[in-house]
Order: sequence, then C-alpha cells, then structure tokens
Amino acid sequence: MNTTNILRNIHHLTKHSISNVPINRTHVGQLHLCSRFLNRRTTREIHFPVVRRFSSGNGGHKVKETTRSSIANSGPIVWYLGMINARPILTKSITSAVIYTAADLTSQTMTQSSSEPFNFIRTCRMAGYGAVFSGPTLHFWFNFVSRVFPKKDLISTFKKMFMGQFIYGPIMTAVFFSVNAALQGERGKEIMARLKRDMVPTMINNVIYWPLCDFITFRFVPVHLQTIDFPYWF
Repeated sequence: MNTTNILRNIHHLTKHSISNVPINRTHVGQLHLCSRFLNRRTTREIHFPVVRRFSSGNGGHKVKETTRSSIANSGPIVWYLGMINARPILTKSITSAVIYTAADLTSQTMTQSSSEPFNFIRTCRMAGYGAVFSGPTLHFWFNFVSRVFPKKDLISTFKKMFMGQFIYGPIMTAVFFSVNAALQGERGKEIMARLKRDMVPTMINNVIYWPLCDFITFRFVPVHLQTIDFPYWF
C-alpha cells in the first residue's frame, strides 16, 4: 500500500465520519493499518539529516537546530558544512592548519633536492600559525568586511578587495614574519631586519596574485565559506 492510497483511505474514512455514516469494523482496521504505516514512516524521517540555519545579520550563519548523528551520516561534505556552522572558528582553524601544512610540504618538495630531508619542525610551525592566527582572524575579518559592505556588487567587491590588500594583508604578513622569526629564536632587531627585507617584496607579490582570488571569493563565495582559502602569504 503506497502513501497515496493510504491518504485516500484516511480522507475516505474522515469524510464518512463527518457525514455521520457508520464506520464498520473493516474501516477501523484500515484506519489502524494506515496509522501504523504513517507512524513508521514518520519515525524513520526523524533520523534524516537536520541542519536548520538562520542568518545572523552580519553575513554569517548560526545553527538553530543540528542533529550531530544525522550530519555524521550524510557524507563528508555535508558533515564538514555542518561543522562550519556548528563550530565555525574551530573548523576553520583546523582547515587553515591543514592548508598551511600542505602548502609547506609542497614548498619544500619544490625547492629542495631529493636528498634533503623534510623540515618537519618548520611544517609544524606553519600548521600552528594557521590554526592559531590565520583561521580565526580570517573568520572575523570576512564577517567584518561583509558587515561593512554587505552587498556583492562590483563596487562593494572592489572595496573589500582594497581593504584586504591594504589593511588585513599587510598586518597579517607582518604577524606571520614576526611569529615565524620568533619561533626560530630571533629577537627584536633580527625580526625588524627580516621585516625590512621581506615585507615589500611579499606585498608586491600579493598585489600581483591575490586580487583575482579576492574577487572570486568576495563576489561568488558565501561569507561563512570564505575562510576556506589559501593563506595570504602563500
């Protein structure tokens, strides 16, 4: 018995009941069967993935209702998107750490000879920076920019790009060089010398490479997914 027939039977029984037509034992049996069938379907449907969201008003999203077991059983992509909504900062921090790890391993593979061993301490530094600095700051930065310029038209997109290149980019590039140098044992004067040596060339490379990436990100990517991007220094 399919759902359509069941609903027809319920409609038929209800109609007869309202019309004061007596319902015999066969009708009662059919109604009982329909009730059991629908209850079984409803129970199964409760276990389907449930992720309900509402806008937070600042371009981001918050979770209103989440069933963790449902998310976990819905495939890795749905699970990951659910975690971005349920635990945005933690998820983006881990994502950034993974990206920094992959970027550093790729860089070492491309720049070192096959006889040189991997510098896993350096890779750990990169992963730590991605988790502690890059992931959280990008989360708050993209939400801040989306509040200042909530639209996704060309003018707003270019304004966001400008802010990224001349506010967030320079600040986080300086933080990256400073943190990385400090973790290698360098101190004040050495860190300042590194900044004077590396900041300008890095910012020039940023201006050449990042505007296209920023345009695509700000123009087409939802705000709560914009942090899933390569680090600014890469």
